[in-house]
Amino acid sequence: MKPKVIHWGIIGAGKIASKFAEDLNSIHNCKLYGIASRHLQKAEAFKSQYKAEKAFGNYEDLAADDNIDAIYIATPHSFHKAHTLLCLNHNKSVLCEKPFAMNLQEVEDMIRLSKQKNILLMEAMWTAFLPHFQYVLELLQEAHFGKILKLEADFGFHPHYEESSRLFDKSVGGGSLLDIGIYPIFAALSTMGIPTTIEAKAVYFPTGADSKCDIVFSYPNSEAILKSTLLEETKTEAIFYCEYGTIKINGQFHQPSTVKLIDQLGNSKLKTFDYKTIGYSYEIEHFNQLLRDGKTESDIMTFERSLELISSLDKVRRNINLKYK
Repeated sequence: MKPKVIHWGIIGAGKIASKFAEDLNSIHNCKLYGIASRHLQKAEAFKSQYKAEKAFGNYEDLAADDNIDAIYIATPHSFHKAHTLLCLNHNKSVLCEKPFAMNLQEVEDMIRLSKQKNILLMEAMWTAFLPHFQYVLELLQEAHFGKILKLEADFGFHPHYEESSRLFDKSVGGGSLLDIGIYPIFAALSTMGIPTTIEAKAVYFPTGADSKCDIVFSYPNSEAILKSTLLEETKTEAIFYCEYGTIKINGQFHQPSTVKLIDQLGNSKLKTFDYKTIGYSYEIEHFNQLLRDGKTESDIMTFERSLELISSLDKVRRNINLKYK
């Protein structure tokens, strides 16, 4: 029997929404039905480019459209909770871009409503679904090179500084931590668990958003050195130093990449993966299947993982005395 065709809507018509729509259009048995922007002209242009059926000049009308099964939220961080609740209250399944929300309380509110209404909700942490990341998780879980002694993970790029850009606007969650620091933190939590202690220090833009954040997760017998920066391009790698060798996810580790295995003698092997999309297709296909199966929570990006992630981000913020509101 042919699988149910999932009709998607997207809230927010920015860069990440464009990448998502491109991958969505490569997947069988789902289609982009609607796109919503605060500016109808922008939504109409997006509709034309990505072959959506309808364009909306506000988010409420898209959320209320009975033809839509699932909604991807691609608005700035500070709007994630409100837009998720809007969609859930219209009985729409929600895939919300990372970070799930601004703090633990907001994420708990989102999850609570999802459970009350028995509607699927998932944080769009696309890295969790990528084959190379799943491969590394499996190697580490089976102790391929023994126990992890240290993780070094970074993410840095150097955008042009404009105070009006969401990247530098603290009021919408701008800064390096929530935008890109979340990826090294996710890598540590996924492979080493919740740390015993967290230490962090940061540098700030004139807007008050963090320009750079250096983080150390300490564990009983290991540590994770994590970095995010909007001041320079970095290799954006994740390197796991283990007892008997090293596992390295080459740049950009958070998106489709390659993995290098290096044993104690220095012998190395490069593992490549047959990526044909930008990489959002993997989380989309997972979400589609959850929806077809009547699931209300992912077994990969679980609520527990999202709660651990936002809790860790909150702890880092307390360390660096960063307040968004």
